[in-house]
Amino acid sequence: MAGPSLFQWPPDLTDDQREALTLHATTYALSHGLIYLPPADVQPPAPTSAIHAPLALFPSPFPRRQFELAKRLQRKYNLLYARLALDVEFLDRVMGAERGVGRVDEFTGQLWRIWKRLRDEGITQSRHLGIFRSDYLLHQPEPNAPPELKQVEFNTISASFGSLSENVAQLHRHLLATTEYYNSSPVLRPENLPPNNPISGLAEGLAAAHKAHGSLSAWILFVVQDSERNVFDQRWLEYELLEKYSIRIVRQTFEELAVSAEVVPTSRTLRVKLPGLLPSGAESVEISTVYFRSAYTPNDFPTPAHYETRYLLEKSIATKCPSIQLQLAGGKKVQEVLTTPGVLERYLNESNSTAGQTDAPLIEDVSLRASWMGMWGLDENGEEGVQKARRDHQNLVLKPQREGGGNNVYKDDIPAFLDALPQEEREAWIAMELIKTPEGLGNYLVRAGGGTAGAVKADVVSELGIFGWALFGDTDGTIEEKEVGWLLRTKGKESNEGGIAAGFSVLDSVVLVD
Repeated sequence: MAGPSLFQWPPDLTDDQREALTLHATTYALSHGLIYLPPADVQPPAPTSAIHAPLALFPSPFPRRQFELAKRLQRKYNLLYARLALDVEFLDRVMGAERGVGRVDEFTGQLWRIWKRLRDEGITQSRHLGIFRSDYLLHQPEPNAPPELKQVEFNTISASFGSLSENVAQLHRHLLATTEYYNSSPVLRPENLPPNNPISGLAEGLAAAHKAHGSLSAWILFVVQDSERNVFDQRWLEYELLEKYSIRIVRQTFEELAVSAEVVPTSRTLRVKLPGLLPSGAESVEISTVYFRSAYTPNDFPTPAHYETRYLLEKSIATKCPSIQLQLAGGKKVQEVLTTPGVLERYLNESNSTAGQTDAPLIEDVSLRASWMGMWGLDENGEEGVQKARRDHQNLVLKPQREGGGNNVYKDDIPAFLDALPQEEREAWIAMELIKTPEGLGNYLVRAGGGTAGAVKADVVSELGIFGWALFGDTDGTIEEKEVGWLLRTKGKESNEGGIAAGFSVLDSVVLVD
């Protein structure tokens, strides 16, 4: 990249130009499915209204070289996490309820115990589907240093916003085509707005798992949360699967599945009963693939019955996206343990992988390790992990084994948190060096309800996510995998967290800079 001056963003606009762009953006978003359900304690059975998703008015600058690196790394991460998920001994040791994090983290322990119960019954998964997203920030520890790409986390369950990310990239292309952004910046050119097609890419992964199941009449099950506001991000995938692959979808919550789901004992086939709601008068449908857009937080399992429903789904021969063992492989503790010398090397140099018709690249550790910040467990060497966290707290974030945003502890909040953290719970937390993002980057953040004057200018930081999928674990040992698109989430620089659904970020897209 040419230098830090390119991060002086956004370009200058008059008030009239800003209001015109905001009108173009919000009406395009509402017209093209870049939408949410409005906040409500309980969502109505059928939507009565929608609001546009929070969005950035300009695409945000991102170094072309680092963007292409992130896309290349996704292929390596697809392979790495597929191999991790098949390493039973490693997951038992790191995430298990007898030797690992599951001893002190109840949610992790509950999931692991379901997996152990299945193994004790002689039930294993013949096939796994991972829909992944690897999240990155730019790290610029010194003002004139070139920015580096650093991984925030790797998501193996409910990696969301692929569909809406495609739509917001199209929105920014539309604004450029319609207004040329009032010639406000020379970098705002079509060739600097990279293509982004996660809807077709993620649907391709689900369709590959469906095809491998081998039953043309089977459906795909989306396991969703109650009162889900981000339903349209999921619906785009549903429509793509039906229109391109003639695959039908059934959406169910855990509460509904407790009544509707059954596993045929002789075949372990998963069926969902929907009497009166299926074509041709059928009473139930076979399920080829279970796609979890829930089950990543303890809030999704408020009673033991919810865990029992997860067990029932895992017991079946349907391909899970993800299986419990793949969900466990995405734990923060796994991310930390991978940084230990000698651990990553166990998963290198295997070539049993495919991507379409070509072999995927071998994993090599240099570029992967270069994307990691320093990490350690709070339980490291007795008191040493906690002492290091106290000493360096201004440059750290503490992370538990949780997804969904709002769970981390930052900087000045760390000492008091450590004072209150029981010693036996330290194993469930990791310390990670903070990524120092470039200065001078701003944008206009547009949230619903602000009208044409609702674009608020703020200093921001942008987090890049790269989507991929991997289908693996069958008898021939191949890993079919692809990188299939990207996400950019932009938040006010004063916000530590980054989740859009949790209300911290807006959807954005990239304009590549050299």
